[in-house]
Amino acid sequence: MKFMRSATPRLLPFVLTARLLFLLAAGLFSASAKAPFTFDAMMKLARLSEPQLSPDGRFVVFTSQTVDMSANSKPSQIWLVALDGGIPMQLTKDGTSNTRPRWSPDGRRLFFVSNRSNGSQIWSMNSDGSDPRQVTNLPTGADGVTVAPSGRWILFSSDVYLECVAAAVGADYNADCNKKAADAEAANKVKARVYTSLLYRHWTAYQGRQRRHLLVQSLETGRVQDFTPGKVDVPPFSLGGPDGYAISPDSIEFTYVSNTDADLSTSTNSDLFTVAISGGEPKRITNNPGADEGPVYSPDGRYLAYRTQLRSGYESDQWRLAVLERDTAKLNVLTESSDRPVDSFTFTPDSKFIFYTTSDHGTHPIAMIPVAGGPIRMIAQGRSSLDDVQLTPDGKTMIYTEQSGSHPVEIFKTTSGGGGGVPLTNLNRALLDQYDLAPLEVITVDGADGAKVDSFVVKPPGFDPHKRYPVLFLIHGGPEGEWGEEWTYRWNAQVFAGAGFLVVMPNPRGSTGYGQKFTDGVNGDWGGQAYNDIMATADYVAALPYADRDRMCAAGGSYGGYMIDWILGHTDRFRALVSHAGVYDLRSEAGETDELWFTQWEFKGFPWENPDMYERWSPSNFVKEFKTPTLVTHGELDYRVPVSQGEQLFTALQQQRVPSKLIQFPDEGHWILKPQNSALWYSSVIGWLNEFVKKP
Repeated sequence: MKFMRSATPRLLPFVLTARLLFLLAAGLFSASAKAPFTFDAMMKLARLSEPQLSPDGRFVVFTSQTVDMSANSKPSQIWLVALDGGIPMQLTKDGTSNTRPRWSPDGRRLFFVSNRSNGSQIWSMNSDGSDPRQVTNLPTGADGVTVAPSGRWILFSSDVYLECVAAAVGADYNADCNKKAADAEAANKVKARVYTSLLYRHWTAYQGRQRRHLLVQSLETGRVQDFTPGKVDVPPFSLGGPDGYAISPDSIEFTYVSNTDADLSTSTNSDLFTVAISGGEPKRITNNPGADEGPVYSPDGRYLAYRTQLRSGYESDQWRLAVLERDTAKLNVLTESSDRPVDSFTFTPDSKFIFYTTSDHGTHPIAMIPVAGGPIRMIAQGRSSLDDVQLTPDGKTMIYTEQSGSHPVEIFKTTSGGGGGVPLTNLNRALLDQYDLAPLEVITVDGADGAKVDSFVVKPPGFDPHKRYPVLFLIHGGPEGEWGEEWTYRWNAQVFAGAGFLVVMPNPRGSTGYGQKFTDGVNGDWGGQAYNDIMATADYVAALPYADRDRMCAAGGSYGGYMIDWILGHTDRFRALVSHAGVYDLRSEAGETDELWFTQWEFKGFPWENPDMYERWSPSNFVKEFKTPTLVTHGELDYRVPVSQGEQLFTALQQQRVPSKLIQFPDEGHWILKPQNSALWYSSVIGWLNEFVKKP
């Protein structure tokens, strides 16, 4: 169409251009104009976990946790989504904690753990959420429910009072005794604790008169039996990983994890035990000096698979996948040819293969290996982390969870042969679409001894390569840990990038997913090669045209906090530092921490056995070099790195007249988890860093 020659048509291109510029300025056509990601935005996300595929393969049930800032809580509810797609449906509404959904064998009902009545108890409901019924009503509560394949009984844990435990395995749970013990303990005005052995406190709690035991309840009669012998916790304390118990396909026995060593503070020697549901003494089926955990029966009942570590006392030894043939007791360690750890795993329905997840250069792909042994085949991999793998009964479809450094967990499906995944859930899409979330980029530098050291980089919103940005280095804990394509709520790189920082997350010596030799490189060398790797990365980043080398800062927690404390005494290249739950004085930490196997392994003995190593690597010996402004944060319930470590650091900083601030959280442990505390922590960290990087 031609326009008539007149004044109005000649003005039209200018009008359209002006309008387009206005719309672009308003952010309607520009992805970069999306809002920076903030802590407040992060608190609005739904946190998905625990997907469970129905027995017929038609539905997936899962847990979704949200945040209620005003109530300072994180309520969780159970949802359902069809494998064919559709809008997820919320099944539970009563109570503030509904977790661990597990299907009945016929798929008609769901068992779950809820706090809606008398504390934590097990409930069941129809698969559409109707007809909720309370299954347990124990004075010591119930958790971790698993349903027997026969559908006749459930297996779960409860913290029972030792004086109420009968000597015989499989004896009836004594509800009256446990109720009286709980009431008496609550009424007693004397709160003194008396101990005659170590590991009297662990993670965030002191040991009391209760122990975690595995109980069995008949769904037909309601009878509850205690199947845990002795005074140990079954399964042992864990911060994650596979379940510590499993029921055989014929429902005749179950296998559980227990550590029966005399001194649990110095032992990682957990083993597998089986016990018949009809009664009798448990049978130890592993004698490996390292840890054995995560038992899983094959669907045909022929095999029992589990994870195993070969070295005793080393919690970061490589996890291998072992398969025990139950009839012959023949053991086959399947993943000896791989230099990567095994995380979670599951059998295929025909019991011929095992699908498992592993860690590789900051990602977590899915691999497959024959049960009889053979080559490993990668099923799904990419710049993301995959987990919770399950297969439909015909073995053709696989569900899994996927997350990355720029996207929280969602549930996906794909064919069991691999290929692109189809999302089953998108609970966070509408919210995330409003924000500028940068994908993680990878840089690699030559670290100490020429080793290749990866780092993940997150650029700030609206990134302009012609500008120079303040740099924030985040140092991970462990030290045998990693940064990678995973979404985190405690050290979220997107929040820090949203505050205007170029975020760099190095994986120095000690990091996992780069081979066991690389991981072992930090043992007995805490401030050595790992520090040099980080400094080599800092040199590389400082030379980038968009990084402001004069406005670099660093923050870290746990071992990352140790590294911040070490940096304090060894370089002044950073404008500001943040040390959270950091190890400051190695000698006193050795006598204060809970898990002593860690101290023994990392420093080749205790301070009186190897004093030179403690002196060499303790940040407290370099106080006179402290110059960099430092924020110290710590939880008072932290028994892994006790709060006195942060207090000693703050005292040293103050006495050296170094600008410093101490924030203590009386109701937090090693991690800052409560929503309002988390809000204070993030605002304090960002505020502290801005105070110094924005100075001329």
